[in-house]
Amino acid sequence: MRLLLISDTHLPVRAKDLPVPVWDAVDAADVVVHAGDWVSVDLLDALEARARRLVGVFGNNDGPPLRARLPEVARVELGGVRFAVVHETGAAAGRERRCAAAYPDADVLVFGHSHIPWDTVAPGGLRLLNPGSPTDRRRQPTFTWLTAEAADGRLTAVDLHHLAPARSGR
Repeated sequence: MRLLLISDTHLPVRAKDLPVPVWDAVDAADVVVHAGDWVSVDLLDALEARARRLVGVFGNNDGPPLRARLPEVARVELGGVRFAVVHETGAAAGRERRCAAAYPDADVLVFGHSHIPWDTVAPGGLRLLNPGSPTDRRRQPTFTWLTAEAADGRLTAVDLHHLAPARSGR
C-alpha cells in the first residue's frame, strides 16, 4: 500500500495549488494522509475527488467548514500498520514520550504544525512522522512531503521528498 503524507498546505494563503510533484504523488498513492492546516475547503474537495482514499484531520488554522468535515484525531489501519493522525503534538522536547503516552495503540503517528520534517521512534516503538510542508517551508531550505509503503504490519520505504523554491528574476 503506497502512502503519501502531507501537512500544512495552507492553500491558497501560502500557494495557489499543490506543486505538480505532489499531485503526481497523489495519483500514485493508494492513500493520502493530510495532517491538517488545509486552510481552504477547496483542497479537501480536490483531494477527495482525486485520491483513491483520503485520511485527514483539521489543524489550528482550519476554520469551521473544515472542522465540520474532519476530525481532530484520525485513526486508521493501513497495510496492517496502526496509524494515528493529528496536527499538533506540542514542543519538540519530550515529544516522543508525550506521544507514546497519548497514542499507545498506534504504530505510527503522523503530525504537522511545525513545517519541519521529523522522523523518530519513541521508547516502546511508536514512529513519529512529520512531512513538513509542500507549500510553506518557513525556515526550511526546501518544501517537503513523505511517501511510504505499508504492508504486512510494517512501514517501509519512508522517503522525504524535497522541492527547492523557485528562484525569481532568473
